[in-house]
Amino acid sequence: MDDDSTPPPPANDAPAPPPPALNSGSPTDFLKGVVGKRVVVRLTSGVDYRGVLSCLDGYMNIALEQTEEHVNGRVINRYGDAFIRGNNVLYISAAEAI
Repeated sequence: MDDDSTPPPPANDAPAPPPPALNSGSPTDFLKGVVGKRVVVRLTSGVDYRGVLSCLDGYMNIALEQTEEHVNGRVINRYGDAFIRGNNVLYISAAEAI
């Protein structure tokens, strides 16, 4: 049986899919990637702590080094080391490119 109605194969002119986003990945991957780097930790009270993320645990308890406390965008205090209890953390953000 001769079937002349088969369509030709599609042309390969379709645009390539975009590359994956650089920020894709799990929150765990992000947190592992920012250990040892500068971060901003926002508390539920609205206060920001900026410093070098030393370590954190599964409860989001955080240890920061070279820490600055920011309230309404102004530096209020500076600490060598700071420990933040996880239930107070709203988010952690990278302060520098990762």
